Amino acid sequence: MKVLVTGANGFVGRAVCHRLLAEGWTVLGTIRRPVPLMAGAIPRTIGPLGPDTDWDSVLSDVDAVVHLAARVHVMRDRAADPLAEFRRINRDATLHLARRASRLGVTRFLFMSTVKVNGEETAAKPFDDNDPPAPADPYAVSKAEAEAGLAVLAATDGLGVTTIRPPLVYGPGVGGNFAALLRLVAKGWPLPLGAVHNRRSLVFVDTLADAVATALARPAEGARSFLVSDGEDVSTAELISRLAAAMKRPARLLPLSPALLRLAGRLTGKSAAVERLLGSLAVDSTGFRRTFDWTPPVSLADGLDATARWFLESGRPNL
Repeated sequence: MKVLVTGANGFVGRAVCHRLLAEGWTVLGTIRRPVPLMAGAIPRTIGPLGPDTDWDSVLSDVDAVVHLAARVHVMRDRAADPLAEFRRINRDATLHLARRASRLGVTRFLFMSTVKVNGEETAAKPFDDNDPPAPADPYAVSKAEAEAGLAVLAATDGLGVTTIRPPLVYGPGVGGNFAALLRLVAKGWPLPLGAVHNRRSLVFVDTLADAVATALARPAEGARSFLVSDGEDVSTAELISRLAAAMKRPARLLPLSPALLRLAGRLTGKSAAVERLLGSLAVDSTGFRRTFDWTPPVSLADGLDATARWFLESGRPNL
């Protein structure tokens, strides 16, 4: 069986390729410039991702597509119309790829979306697969619209579509805010988050890759969207404490009032960043577990240990 993986050189893409190769798939990975992929994956160069990308040459004899490539959050976005640019890449390019795949005989399409399609924050209960979409920013809107378009394509063309909406993905090689948090913990900086009692879901990158492989192993009819996580939620304070323990560092947590931290966020124009540390965003992955008889292969504790070990061995604490 042959699978095309877009975004194959990314953080999630590398893990997905590794897992699918281990399952015996022939893996084609798309790249935009000549760079090596992991051993066993076959590189396929394509042009820039967009609504008119030429996919036909790389879709020949492909049985399934795993679409990971996307326009993600852009700091200091310089696009004249950020929503239009997100739609062009995340919605229009996705639907163009899915249409060409269907026309050329591909029967399975797995789309990597985001929990942000459900919303930015949970209150009384975690999000589950039956909650209606409530995207709040251009990135999430574009992903939600792509999901809706794929559902239409599944109904009209018979393409089997599985969408996965992960929460925060972490693991060896992680960047962004999670890497910044690792750096702060490793250096022993006091963090004013000791009084934060929120609930956050995470998913280890190899667990997410396992979910992708599990979904592809089953025939799909129509379009379904699933939430996937490690299955254990933690507060921001608990996360910091666990990372500190994994790195054998002290967890210096100061119990500042969340209300005071939110005020500081408003005064400094960083409310969104503060809310990501203080708010809850939890998911219930029961739907995926029951549908695919699946259990996360890596616990949260083991995932955090592996991430901390990679971080210390990589020399990044000194950067």
